[in-house]
This record gives sequence, structure tokens and C-alpha cells, in this order.
Amino acid sequence: MDPDAARTARESLDLAFHMSNLLDTGLDRHTLSVLIALCDLGLNPEALAALVKELRREPHASSLPATSTAPSSIS
Repeated sequence: MDPDAARTARESLDLAFHMSNLLDTGLDRHTLSVLIALCDLGLNPEALAALVKELRREPHASSLPATSTAPSSIS
């Protein structure tokens, strides 16, 4: 990527991140960058927004109690 294109991309991400913060989306810069890249590849922005909302509703895997798939030896 040439320097001018890189600068423009960085400025665009900075602006999008600033707007994201003003709207209190809770998206970090990396996540926002990935979402923008996915939109650039042709994914539906509304579908991505729905996915982000759904993922936020689900508990994080690290907060779930560990379960064992081994059979119980209690008789």
C-alpha cells in the first residue's frame, strides 16, 4: 500500500473510531477495523451489526464453568 493510501486508511479508521466512541458502541479499534474490512469485502453491514449484538448477549466462554465430558465413575 502506498503511503498516501495508508495515511487515508488510517485517518478513515480514526474518524470511524471517534464516531464509534461518540455513539458509545463499545467497539475497540481492532474490532472496528475488522468490521470495516468485512464490509469492504461485501458483507452486509446490518447482518454484521446483528451478529455483534448477538455475540454481546452470549456469555463469554471464559466465564462459563468448566464441564467434563468424561463419564462419571460414581455408582
